[in-house]
Amino acid sequence: MIVAFAMMTVMNVNAQDNNVQPYYELDQMPKLIEIMPAPPAFDSPEFANDIVRYGWGKQQREDEERLELAIADAEWDDLTKVFLQWKDAFGLEISEMGTPEIYKLMVTALATTDPMRKETKAYYHRERPFERFNDTMPSHEEDDLRGEGSYPSGHSLRGWGISLLLAQIAPQRASEIFSRGWDYCNSRVIVGAHWQSDVDASRTAASIGFCALQGNEAFITQMKKAQAEYAEKTGTTGVREVRAQARQQSARIFHIDGTPADENSHGVVIENGKKKVQ
Repeated sequence: MIVAFAMMTVMNVNAQDNNVQPYYELDQMPKLIEIMPAPPAFDSPEFANDIVRYGWGKQQREDEERLELAIADAEWDDLTKVFLQWKDAFGLEISEMGTPEIYKLMVTALATTDPMRKETKAYYHRERPFERFNDTMPSHEEDDLRGEGSYPSGHSLRGWGISLLLAQIAPQRASEIFSRGWDYCNSRVIVGAHWQSDVDASRTAASIGFCALQGNEAFITQMKKAQAEYAEKTGTTGVREVRAQARQQSARIFHIDGTPADENSHGVVIENGKKKVQ
């Protein structure tokens, strides 16, 4: 039954959007079931921390603004709405019409990494927090999630993956992007969809998938297009120029005796660790 469930769920994900050809097929991606440890046993110290964090999540619901954000973070089907959750952090709204190159990169990358979770979910079939405590969810996902494995978190794998991709497009906004991604993942604890250990494992899983993408030529090509589009749309310096400026700012010139020099110095000098005559 577990094997059948795994096959069905993988097929459903692959059929989610027939127009998107992933960068890698699922069997070409790292297998999380062979990499990740089993989720914490219910009598373990690690699960005790999950219980504490479940209580923390319920406390966060008292903050109406935070609860509203957690409910919005629960969106799954409409990727445009999902990307909208990073608008402020990324500095740009992502849409198929407004940012076609970035949108293409994101949709294709997620079509590649999202399915990674399915086999592990089906194998462990971990009970979700709202199920274990017979609780209701403020995001009203009970009917969709009941009976589906909790480990690892699909939302968190996707959310951290989005953050990794956006930070590669706009490294100058990495702090804001990862802060948003961190809160996005924690939203799954707040609504009672996942244990903290589910979320933590998914951040690692997303990083594994992200690293795998870096070896794909089509991904590399599309990433360059996305970076160029971001620079054009925001009027900011592209990633290559940022690195070039950093190199220039770090460049220092010294006399051969080690004392600082300037660009107008004559004779033998040391520039960036190399001797130079000027």
